[in-house]
Amino acid sequence: MSTIMQTDTTIVPRLEAAAERVRAAHASAATVIFGQDEVIERALITILSGGHALLIGVPGLAKTLLVDTLGRVLGLDAKRVQFTPDLMPSDIIGSEVLDEIPGQQRSFRFIKGPVFTQLLMADEINRASPKTQSALLQAMQEHHVSVAGVRHDIPEPFHVLATQNPLEQEGTYPLPEAQLDRFLLQIDVTYPDLAAERRMLYSTTGTEKHELKTVLSAGELMEIQQLVRQMPVPDRIVDAILSLVRSARPSTGANDETERFVSWGPGPRASQALMLAVRAKALLDGRLAPSVDDVIGLANSVLKHRMALNFTARAEGKQLDSIIDHLAERVG
Repeated sequence: MSTIMQTDTTIVPRLEAAAERVRAAHASAATVIFGQDEVIERALITILSGGHALLIGVPGLAKTLLVDTLGRVLGLDAKRVQFTPDLMPSDIIGSEVLDEIPGQQRSFRFIKGPVFTQLLMADEINRASPKTQSALLQAMQEHHVSVAGVRHDIPEPFHVLATQNPLEQEGTYPLPEAQLDRFLLQIDVTYPDLAAERRMLYSTTGTEKHELKTVLSAGELMEIQQLVRQMPVPDRIVDAILSLVRSARPSTGANDETERFVSWGPGPRASQALMLAVRAKALLDGRLAPSVDDVIGLANSVLKHRMALNFTARAEGKQLDSIIDHLAERVG
């Protein structure tokens, strides 16, 4: 018991200091991105948890600006790739070229692709072929790529914020369910409210320039990510996470609505994602431990892309959001 108390005592000031830095990063990003506070928060939760996020939203809602802004605020090297049907895996991970120097032996040299960065925006990821999608998703999972049998490690930290346009689905390649599971959160990017859009209108059509302040470095971010994993989680929160995720799986008898309307449900990776996300959420709010409200609030972002409705649900007009909300209410 004394060892546990000693560990808790030493972690408290570090959590408080980290929370202050992270909130400053959120505030700095909000000076440029208007009306998307929840999107910024969810993106920060993803990064603090060490994961990747899938952003769903129509064009023009500052998804590209979000990645560039977070890169500058968090001190990360950020790059963007526009996914198109003709994009090849080598355009993502890089390729070998033949060096020919007169009088010397010819040799191959590896030229790194855009995946060798710390924060990558994969814009409209569902427009690329499955082969190209797999190349990126493998790098996301393994944190390295292999070219001609040689392993090349990707810089740390490494995070992908991929976007999908819910419109214009012709000619797209939807991500398979197993690959969707690689994303920690699905973040729905909606239209800003009237007041935020008014601020945006004045800010972006005038001559004033906003100077973003870098709040963290890559090394400091990695330290905070480790701190998130050390945050204590009460047993009742662990039970709430397990209860929620397991109730979303059909054929377990845990919930009648799930049995009737859900085709397939989330696997253990969803529990892991929710465990990390609620810790990061608590840190952002300046709390020393997550709560049941965190589990409920993040349920949709963690579970939506890890579940699918069956024909009965679609015929009756059911939505995943409402089903997940009902499951989360029972946990609360």
